[in-house]
Amino acid sequence: MNAVAQVAALVTAAVHLLVFVWETVLFTRPAIHRDLFRIPEEDLPAARLWAFNVGFYNLFLGSGAVAGVVLWWAGQHTAGRTLVIYTCAFAFLAGLALAASDRMALSRPRGSGVVGAISQSGPPLVALIALALA
Repeated sequence: MNAVAQVAALVTAAVHLLVFVWETVLFTRPAIHRDLFRIPEEDLPAARLWAFNVGFYNLFLGSGAVAGVVLWWAGQHTAGRTLVIYTCAFAFLAGLALAASDRMALSRPRGSGVVGAISQSGPPLVALIALALA
C-alpha cells in the first residue's frame, strides 16, 4: 500500500472519528445539531437516537480504516489492504448516498450537504484509486 493510500485512508478515518464525536458526544450542543447538522431544537429528541446510532457506525468505520493501515505497517499486508479497501469503499458509497439525499432535499435545503458528501467520499476515493494504481 503506497503512502498516498495510507494517508487518504487515515484522513478517511479522521473524518469518521470526528463525526462520531459530533453525533454521539456533542450532538445536543446548538453549534452541532442546529448549526452543523441543521436540526432545529424541537426536532432534537427525535433525531438524537438516529445521530447516536449513526455516530457509532462512523466510529467503527473510522476504526476499521486505522486498523487496516496499522495491520499494513505490522507486515500483515493482505489483511491490512483488504480492511482499507472495505472501509474506504463503504465510506465512499456512504458519501454517495449522502450526496443523493442532498440532491433529493430529504431533510434540508438542496445543496446544504455538499460539503459533508465531499468530505465523506473524497478521501476514500483517493485511497481506492491509489490502491488500484499501486
